[in-house]
Amino acid sequence: MIPEASYDVIVVGAGPAGSTSALYAAKSGASVLLLDKKKEIGSPIQCAGFLPHASEVRALLPDARLPDTLKNYPDFCVLQNIKTQRIVPPNCSVKEFAVRGTVLDRRRYDQFLAEQAAKAGAELMIKTRVTKLEGTTVETSGIFGKHKIKAKAIIGSDGPNSLVAKSKGLNLKPESRETSVAIEYQVRNVDIDPFALEMYFGKDFVPGGYAWIFPEGENRANVGIGIRSGMAEKGVSAKEYLHRFMRDHPLAGPKLKNGIIMNVIAGIIPVNGAPERTATEDSLIVGDAAGQIIATNGGGIPPAMIAGKVAGETAAEFAAGKCKLEEYDPRWRAQFGPALETSVQARQLMDGIMKSDTLMNAAFKLISPEQMKVMQCGKLPGSVKFGLQALNRGKK
Repeated sequence: MIPEASYDVIVVGAGPAGSTSALYAAKSGASVLLLDKKKEIGSPIQCAGFLPHASEVRALLPDARLPDTLKNYPDFCVLQNIKTQRIVPPNCSVKEFAVRGTVLDRRRYDQFLAEQAAKAGAELMIKTRVTKLEGTTVETSGIFGKHKIKAKAIIGSDGPNSLVAKSKGLNLKPESRETSVAIEYQVRNVDIDPFALEMYFGKDFVPGGYAWIFPEGENRANVGIGIRSGMAEKGVSAKEYLHRFMRDHPLAGPKLKNGIIMNVIAGIIPVNGAPERTATEDSLIVGDAAGQIIATNGGGIPPAMIAGKVAGETAAEFAAGKCKLEEYDPRWRAQFGPALETSVQARQLMDGIMKSDTLMNAAFKLISPEQMKVMQCGKLPGSVKFGLQALNRGKK
């Protein structure tokens, strides 16, 4: 494929955020080029792939306008339907609540999203890396050769180490940049409840984060941990924590003891919210590149796609001379900005508590299952906030 010399919009990165941006920019009438450095869209997998049902997203983000592809997608993208979520504190006093959602085959889902963008008119170039960004001229290198391509607007959906964000001064300041290290295995031959997500807490297994078991079908699961390296034991790697969890956790260990590891997935998750600005006069960032992740659970697909819709529509409107590109920032924040900020506050409140299993058990005791569900989605009930603050004060 030989690209055109210029486009209205160039999107860098074809994950859920980028493909959604490209889809809605193309649907709005813009000429769009969607670039991805991978040789196959969606591979390697980079997250556990749980997607809440659209009704759950609407209930907790009532101001958000959901993309069609977040509400409707083919059955071949679904590995397992979920009915329940279980939270397991250090003392293993399990709490659970009903939740509707699916564990996705991320490879198939990401390819579905990119295909929808292409069907809407976006041009897609895979195995193409952006080597330089100067103004709105993108230099690329890959399977289709080297090219210099101009655009009216650039959308950076190129992950937590975004080249677009760095080039445009949109990345978080070093003192605000905090990430969680995630490692996960796709495991077979495990004895799990296929309809339940399980999340485990405890400083000896997952300091500053949580471990999870996400079913991918009968006797199949994604098993992983997300930890913050600053809260880990010195010299203990994320992989060692994951092996410790799978081997020694009193509830999870027996379920996983005969597991057969089929795939290793690793990555980083930005957990400190979005930077002050997510757009300039000619560029914007979306998804992980913009820190659009619910900090309490690391969930990034719904906010990335909601913001992707806003990004694509705003970029197309800008290319047509109808608005400034900076309008993207207040538009996406109006839809889920408060939930994003509250999730960061909730995570920060939990940070001190997570250093002590005794405090963590007390925290989980005071939070009802219904409140846990709300917190998972970026809200912090007043009574819970007060209780967590009291626990933090008491530990000093």
